[in-house]
Amino acid sequence: MDTDTSGCLAIALRKQPLLALQQAFATKTAQKTYWAVVQTGPQEDTGRIDLPLEKQSSKRGWRMVASPSGAAAATRWKVLGRNKDLCWLELTLETGRTHQARVHCAAMNWPILGDPLYGTPHPQGLHLLARSLTLPFSPPITAIAPPRTGMKATLQACGWTPDKETKL
Repeated sequence: MDTDTSGCLAIALRKQPLLALQQAFATKTAQKTYWAVVQTGPQEDTGRIDLPLEKQSSKRGWRMVASPSGAAAATRWKVLGRNKDLCWLELTLETGRTHQARVHCAAMNWPILGDPLYGTPHPQGLHLLARSLTLPFSPPITAIAPPRTGMKATLQACGWTPDKETKL
């Protein structure tokens, strides 16, 4: 989990639901999408980032880095809107590495707005939202998180309107 990310979060209060959650994420049957506002952004409308990631430690702490010797990591992205300086992306993580969305976007030279570790801090914080989560239970459970107040202005600058939600 990335503590700076806002939005959907699954918490199990008992062992059986915890095991079911773990199984859903391990088998990739749980579906989670993110919204990110990035600086500049890609030229294309859709794509995939395939960069292995590994943890790098130093005296100042740790961070994740793209490295050929790291664990496989892939992120699919789709542009939902843009303006001249910012781009609003929907991200789907094919793998669930720590800080994956943040590192992948930064490695493509589109750092997530407000990322103090892989980009530049912003007064309104990290512009990364766990937008939706669908769990494959019977019946399926789906949660959709609205953008937090600090993200709304930049999302609107990229074309989002609160009264007309974008389809997932």
